[in-house]
Amino acid sequence: MSIMNIYEYPHPILRKKAAEVPMVDAKIKQLLTDMLETMYKYNGVGLAAPQVGILKRVVVIDLYDNNGPLVLINQN
Repeated sequence: MSIMNIYEYPHPILRKKAAEVPMVDAKIKQLLTDMLETMYKYNGVGLAAPQVGILKRVVVIDLYDNNGPLVLINQN
């Protein structure tokens, strides 16, 4: 697990198109784990992969409502 750098507007990576995720493998699962850890470190409620420099259509969300985190993956 690792804390990732967060890119803020107007960083150019935030304007690039993210790719669909063809399949969920160990690499994607690790990305999700790292994104959740990063989001919690900065007290966020949501984080998209492009915000951490990864151009994949992946989002993590946690509304802190005892349901746990929500992971969204756009697959083809």
